[in-house]
Amino acid sequence: MPVQGATVGGEKKVPTSVTETSRVGEDHIIVNAHLERARSALQSSTGATTYNFSRKNIEKIPGGDNAPLTAVLLQAPSVAQDSYGQIHIRGDHNEVQFRLDGVALPEGVSVFGQTLMTRFAHSMSLTTGALPSEYGFLQAGVIDINTKNGFSDSGGNISIYGGARDYFMPSAQYGGHKGKWDWFGTGDFVHNRIGIENTTPHFNALHDLSNQYHFLGHVRYTADADTRVSLTTGVANAEYQLPNNPGLQRQFANPSFLESSFSQRLYGNVDSSSLNEHQKEITDFGILSLQKELGKLSFQTSGVLRYSSLRYSPDPIGDLIYNGIAQRAARAVFSTGSQTDATWRVAPKHTVRFGYQAYVERNTSKTDANVYAQSEDGTNGQPSYSPIPVNIHDGSGRTGWVYGLYAQDEWKPVRNLTINYGLRFDGVDEYTHAKQVSPRINIVYRPWHGGAFHAGYSRYFTPPPFEAVSGVSLSKYRNTSASPAIFENTMAKAERDHYFDSGFSQTILPGWHASFDAYVKLAKNMIDEGQFGSPVILSVFNYRRGQVHGFEFATDYTHGPWNVYGNFAWSRAIGKNIVSGQWNFSADDFSYIQHRWIHLDHDQRWTASAGGSYTFFHQTGHPLLFSTTMVYGSGLRADGAVPNGASVPQYATFNLALVQSFKDLFHVSFLKQTQLRLDVTNLFDKTYMLRSGSGIGVGAPQYGLRRTILTGISQSF
Repeated sequence: MPVQGATVGGEKKVPTSVTETSRVGEDHIIVNAHLERARSALQSSTGATTYNFSRKNIEKIPGGDNAPLTAVLLQAPSVAQDSYGQIHIRGDHNEVQFRLDGVALPEGVSVFGQTLMTRFAHSMSLTTGALPSEYGFLQAGVIDINTKNGFSDSGGNISIYGGARDYFMPSAQYGGHKGKWDWFGTGDFVHNRIGIENTTPHFNALHDLSNQYHFLGHVRYTADADTRVSLTTGVANAEYQLPNNPGLQRQFANPSFLESSFSQRLYGNVDSSSLNEHQKEITDFGILSLQKELGKLSFQTSGVLRYSSLRYSPDPIGDLIYNGIAQRAARAVFSTGSQTDATWRVAPKHTVRFGYQAYVERNTSKTDANVYAQSEDGTNGQPSYSPIPVNIHDGSGRTGWVYGLYAQDEWKPVRNLTINYGLRFDGVDEYTHAKQVSPRINIVYRPWHGGAFHAGYSRYFTPPPFEAVSGVSLSKYRNTSASPAIFENTMAKAERDHYFDSGFSQTILPGWHASFDAYVKLAKNMIDEGQFGSPVILSVFNYRRGQVHGFEFATDYTHGPWNVYGNFAWSRAIGKNIVSGQWNFSADDFSYIQHRWIHLDHDQRWTASAGGSYTFFHQTGHPLLFSTTMVYGSGLRADGAVPNGASVPQYATFNLALVQSFKDLFHVSFLKQTQLRLDVTNLFDKTYMLRSGSGIGVGAPQYGLRRTILTGISQSF
């Protein structure tokens, strides 16, 4: 069961396995369990909806720790699948906040790469809805990963996983503790030919090799029962070939000079199926935290840094004649800052929380582009271009900062009623300059055992993603094959929202839970992102007005070896009037959107997921796990009679896993559990489309992964 009962208004569940280890150093185990509970209490989710993924839940997902993090998150309600490994939560484009042990990671520039891997997580949670005031900046969903550590995940494990399409993934992890210290480290290497979604419905993509490696290290020092210092570091490095799309027509090559012998020498017989485009993405991060208990006051203060970069290498000839521009592009963001969260238990009925986040960021962007210069002898009103390309260099850089302060009171005026109210003050001084005071209030009422009603309002402030903004010089591209239709580039603005949410949850029978939630977001300067050129780099723009509303239902049942869950969600996301990044749009699209509502490109009407698992021989030393998952989407948007006026066809995919475990298989004292696994993705080999190649900010067509069979073996010690 990947999703463990939605909760509203309660503290997040702490992994119980912090005490499920050997009795060596039992005092320190108890201390760390106490500190884990205290850290979890720093992040109240009162009034919001939280979906929990325990370690057992993660292990039952097809692929287990080898599965992409998005594959786990797609099992939660209102999480829609997109190309390039992106997900959309409750109709927002990409406003997803990732936290490690309660500490938020600044945004990075990676598009395809999964900086955070499933194997990093001991457990995790997804919190959505009208969020309390400690959550700022990115607020569509907060994914908090409780990292593995030397107490809950002591010992080692090595594994080899792979199969179809040259998939090869070795990995290793080791954790331990001694005295006041505990440590954990894990890493993997991924080689396959499914790095990016296929641009065709065929079984194999053209030019889709990927090599990646990931590492997470974690060390903690528990000074006493109330003090702990921790350091977490991570690295992600990935290289991708961009899949080719055969059968394209050359857009920027005049027949008159294509037929010349000079052109043949210059361009050759370039076919769109033989292009050679690459992208490289790097991310490094580090978090140093101090957690302290001082009587009624507890806090965690952290220093954070993150560096991420992206480099796109074009096909120097192919990009030019198919797109009119062959652009070598590089972006990088370096962020450093701090976060502090504190809880003060003032009285039995009042718990005050307060804190801040502040980050200084440096963004750099460089491009070198070859384009055709426009000739003066155009015919029939159509421009003509010189066959000799010219080079345009462009670059920009900016240093700025974002910050947020909050305070809130969790008040219990009467039995079974909790009111959480507070204020948040946010500001951004980067490419744009803006500030906002945001009131928030949530109410949770528990009228009977196992039942909870909640309602909330949150004022949101979302700065434009720093890494997706660049100061492009439009004048340099005038009268070239890369000339925009609109010479206007208003700077991206901060989004300001009114967010309303209400719902209820109920324990129907022991082990059986159900929940329903509905929400409305009214946005000013709604932020969206899109791919508007050959480099797969997202660019930000704003709709003057935006609306998102929907509802979701979820249920799960657990009994003995059985785990079953299911959920579905409906949403509608619309916007109108483009007020920034205008140069990215065609004149017709821009004119239409100015005075008319359109669906956002990532709007998907219906989203659902379901699954179940059964463990045979679960009371023996050789349990056999059988699990399945399903993901359904009614289809993201595509162009129709109007921009984003249609949708791609609906689809449903099924995945399967068989996992056989053995304890002491080799009868060697230091070898523990041996595990064999078989995973099948897209069991029925469904051909389905994620993107059609049309729509606002949509690049090439993208198809979902065809049937893929992977096997693995792992050994614990």
